[in-house]
Amino acid sequence: MIIYKRAADLAAHLEKQRKSGRSIGFVPTMGALHEGHISLIAISKQSTALTVCSIFVNPTQFNDPKDFQKYPITLEKDIPMLEKAGVDVLFLPEVAEMYPDGTQGLETYDLGPLETLLEGKFRPGHFQGVSQVMRRLLEKVRPDQLFMGSKDYQQCMVVRRLLTIMDLPTTLHCCPIIREADGLAMSSRNLRLTPEQRANATAIYRALMLIKTGYTAGPVPTLIENAIRILESAGFRVDYVSIADANTLEPIPGPSPSGAVALIAAFQGDVRLIDNMVL
Repeated sequence: MIIYKRAADLAAHLEKQRKSGRSIGFVPTMGALHEGHISLIAISKQSTALTVCSIFVNPTQFNDPKDFQKYPITLEKDIPMLEKAGVDVLFLPEVAEMYPDGTQGLETYDLGPLETLLEGKFRPGHFQGVSQVMRRLLEKVRPDQLFMGSKDYQQCMVVRRLLTIMDLPTTLHCCPIIREADGLAMSSRNLRLTPEQRANATAIYRALMLIKTGYTAGPVPTLIENAIRILESAGFRVDYVSIADANTLEPIPGPSPSGAVALIAAFQGDVRLIDNMVL
């Protein structure tokens, strides 16, 4: 595995690979890697000739500076994991490499309703930060295929919109959520949970399963109320529980012909967890 810290060196290497006819897969991460990330790498390796992974904790997507400061940095564990998984190239930039002119006064993107619904509502500015960093990463890597986890369901929708705005030919793959044996979605934030909080956190999966099993019978408001009750009884402070159209994330009153998804965001202590389940 080759590690690059400078974008110019990365671009020069990838251009050689591109000219030799090798297809490029890209897995962007913020580190603190787990088996969910490794599953994305495995899919990329099956689909492309060369897999690039990035580790960069992006300051512009944290609407709470304390959250940015607390984000786990585990490079000593991450790098061996990536080597074992067969990653070809790791891009490991500093903030100054990604934002040479600083992080103030950056460009903004028209993300439509995605910026005011769910995560957009509760984390103002978050998706602008995601778009800012993804634009820079995509310009530097220029991948044929992009692999992201569908645990961040709304983020996948934002990145798909960004690809349209940028008019890039890159194909986005939103890959399945990888869960622990007890149902908790794998997440870098899980590292910050105490043992008691970790045990409580499985309530998110139970709430989602309650919604999934009761979805066709409804009614939707009752399903949401019961899901919130499960979460609160496990010590969660709930931002939202939503049953939404799978394509727009607008809340729906009942079964939708275009598909539906249940989405949850809630705090266990000061750790905010998100999850979703397609219905």
